[in-house]
Amino acid sequence: MMKRRTALAALAAVPAAISLPTFAQSATKIVFGYTAVTDFASVFVAAENGYFQKRQLDVELKFIPINSTIPAAVQAGSLQIGGPTPSVFLQSVDGGLDHVVVAGGGVTSKTITGFGLVAKAGSGIRTAKDCVGKKIGVPGLGAFLHVTFRGWLKTQGVDFKTVNFIEASFPQHGDLLRGGSVDAVVSADPFMSRITDSGIGYVASYYSTFLPENQPTIIHTARRDWVAQNAGAARAFREAVQEAAAFMQQPKNNDAVRAAIGKYIKLPPEVIAKIQVSPPGPVVTEKQLTYWVNLMNDQAMLKGTPDVARLIAK
Repeated sequence: MMKRRTALAALAAVPAAISLPTFAQSATKIVFGYTAVTDFASVFVAAENGYFQKRQLDVELKFIPINSTIPAAVQAGSLQIGGPTPSVFLQSVDGGLDHVVVAGGGVTSKTITGFGLVAKAGSGIRTAKDCVGKKIGVPGLGAFLHVTFRGWLKTQGVDFKTVNFIEASFPQHGDLLRGGSVDAVVSADPFMSRITDSGIGYVASYYSTFLPENQPTIIHTARRDWVAQNAGAARAFREAVQEAAAFMQQPKNNDAVRAAIGKYIKLPPEVIAKIQVSPPGPVVTEKQLTYWVNLMNDQAMLKGTPDVARLIAK
């Protein structure tokens, strides 16, 4: 009798189970590529708080060691959306990739001293002129830190072509300094703080203070054809990041924000507790992209001047 009742109950439940679509069946799958910096905090927060899921987005966050490789991964389809720096994005577009901006990550602020020039202990590097002839590691050739550091060198009267730049991901910076493979790195927290705390190196310059306020440090981009075919999902992704940005701006949520960052960039709470978090800028404007176009043209990084109005998904 008990077996019969159990069987009947199971059969009765089948139609209801079949009639209800599952999240996996109805959600749009997005693989999102990020690097190990706090500028992705709004995406981390959106993932942890369910902001993507409630908009029927199944977002998988995938760590990418070098920022400059993100556009190629987006083009190949291994990522649907990725977070290159503005300079990496503009160079990829200039090179022929048809990608557009879906949303924004972090933005610059003169209150942020979370990245800078970190020199090897004993190197004697203190000024821009001391960098001439030196080997300096950057976490992506043509990426945000590389381009802005070269811009700073120019403001200090130094030709950046006299500096030898080597591409190295953030986690490598400490080992490269320790081993003497580079004389300095252009790095960011939490890796910068770990280097200085260990005595391997010291901050020679918080050069970032020369940058204007509210310029995007990371932007979230996708192929134009993917956005055209998934317009609703692209808008939903931007809305989720906007909701996360609003969450981040409430001081009471500080611990939750840092916990989300720590989870995705794999650092312990005591390290995450000390780092500065870049302000969120979920919406990218034509004016912001124009700033980057001008900065890059000043360094002869682009063959032409892109139409920034066409580069932002509506």
